[in-house]
Amino acid sequence: MKRLIQNSILIVLAVALTTGILWARGKSRGELCQRIDVQVVNADSTSFVTPEGVLSDLKGQGIKVVGKHMGDINASDIEEALRLSPYLENADCVKCQDGRLLIRVSQLVPVFRVFDGEESYYVNRAGKRMAANAYYHCDVPVVQGHFTRAYPPTRLLPLIDYVEGDSLLHSLVTMYCVRDTNNIIIVPDFSGHVVNIGNADGFDNKFAKLKLFYSEVLPKRGWNTYDTISVKWNHQIVATRRVKAVPQIIEYDPEDDEQAPDIETMTTGTAADVKKEKPEQAKKQEAKPEEKKDAKPDKKSN
Repeated sequence: MKRLIQNSILIVLAVALTTGILWARGKSRGELCQRIDVQVVNADSTSFVTPEGVLSDLKGQGIKVVGKHMGDINASDIEEALRLSPYLENADCVKCQDGRLLIRVSQLVPVFRVFDGEESYYVNRAGKRMAANAYYHCDVPVVQGHFTRAYPPTRLLPLIDYVEGDSLLHSLVTMYCVRDTNNIIIVPDFSGHVVNIGNADGFDNKFAKLKLFYSEVLPKRGWNTYDTISVKWNHQIVATRRVKAVPQIIEYDPEDDEQAPDIETMTTGTAADVKKEKPEQAKKQEAKPEEKKDAKPDKKSN
């Protein structure tokens, strides 16, 4: 008998709970949307996404929800519309029972920046691109090159992560230049040479060879002896000797607007392309002093 009473009480509570939920849903569906609250969940000091910007984006796509019945608002459609924005990684939309539409967004987190001709853009881990502009700057690795669907920029992520995780390599590498899929050039922090690591595979072994070359060879041969060091082949290092002297390093002047040489200028230099300059004469011939003519003796009058 006691068990029967307990079961009856549980049934009544379940019915009451279900009725309450259905009533709340019905009331919520009948309520009008009073306002939209936007939260940027990963906003920080370098934030470039604002709630006002999100609302403006919705307005630009013709999405109007304020004043609509909550039941007529499709939260999934709003999420998909916001995820198309190049500045956002994710968006979640929740309809609250107090007439609020709560939107939580995550701004894009760049992992490196690409320079492709006149175009420049940031890339996140999913490969989503965000055009770079003067209003936002992020201190991330720099890559120069052209990428396609067959060879997307995310192909370099394992390589960049490896370099960023090594304190020595992180301080050494200033930028990457992707000439093609089998010739990835690394520009070191110090001038004098560049490093060709080949493709983006087996980079741990390639960097091990490079560190050995830096510690055992260059201190003896000279840091300006080679213009290109290639570690792209297995079990060997190929270093190309310089055919021209390294220009004198001039300290940076903030008022100087001259652009630094590009990667092609830094890596050009074959024996056929470079003409040997004629050595300047050490001394100029000194002008001979004019000889004084002997004066003729005056004739004496008899």
